[in-house]
Amino acid sequence: MIRRRRVVRLAGSALALPALLPLSARAQQRTIRIATEGAYAPWNFTGPGGQLLGFEIDLANDLCRRMNARCSIVAQDWDGIIPGLTAGRYDAIMAGMNITDRRLEVINFSRVYAAGPHAFGTLPNSPLRTLPGAGQTLSFATQEAEIRALVEQIRPLLRGRTIGVQTATTNAAFLGQFFANAGATIREYRTTEEHDLDLAAGRLDAIFVAVTALTATAEKPEFRGLAPSGPLLSGGVLGRGVAVGLRKADADLKAAFDQAIEAALVDGTIRRLSEQWFKTDISPRS
Repeated sequence: MIRRRRVVRLAGSALALPALLPLSARAQQRTIRIATEGAYAPWNFTGPGGQLLGFEIDLANDLCRRMNARCSIVAQDWDGIIPGLTAGRYDAIMAGMNITDRRLEVINFSRVYAAGPHAFGTLPNSPLRTLPGAGQTLSFATQEAEIRALVEQIRPLLRGRTIGVQTATTNAAFLGQFFANAGATIREYRTTEEHDLDLAAGRLDAIFVAVTALTATAEKPEFRGLAPSGPLLSGGVLGRGVAVGLRKADADLKAAFDQAIEAALVDGTIRRLSEQWFKTDISPRS
């Protein structure tokens, strides 16, 4: 069920830029409706007056202009965002969603527009503040053995602890696969905002989250000292990068998004937007 009915209209006029990439004739005849969560700063969040803001809102705006398309963005609860797409309530998802094999069974994805690691996040007084693997950035694609060795070191340290994670995410899948039987309580939340509040209130010993979201939360005064603990992880169950979610039947729309994303990567737009919102470049590396 769509909890919020706020809709942000994006400019539909074409820009006189070499990167302008028109949609197919069929796609141009309708407005492209894009769903985002609106509760995952700085990727996407709800600002004053209900306005949707964030990296993906700005990027969606840019991509729509490149495609010479009329677009609208609507906020949708995370746990219903894929069912809403397949039911036809909107045409695309831009909500910090990583490509995974399980999701590919249901929907398709554009090419990747952003990528970044995931980690445990702790406040300074947490008993999990110094997990093994600190300072290491590891990928399941090339360093799975090293990750599994670190997991075996971390598992006994989580016994009796409570870890927060957003439900139906790659982060939840990671904890379920590697720490379900470690003696820890894994508490799932509807939004990252909710588990952040419980962390600040002392009801959690750690959270597991994308480092980009962790960094944004750490800028708030009440989360002073929030930082990654243990290794920074990517790939495998954590996904292949963030992309636009699309229905499998919409091949022309996928092609249009692919071309627009490629142009935004080539001319540096995605790098500029990521540095604006994340203070670092999260453009995918080829």
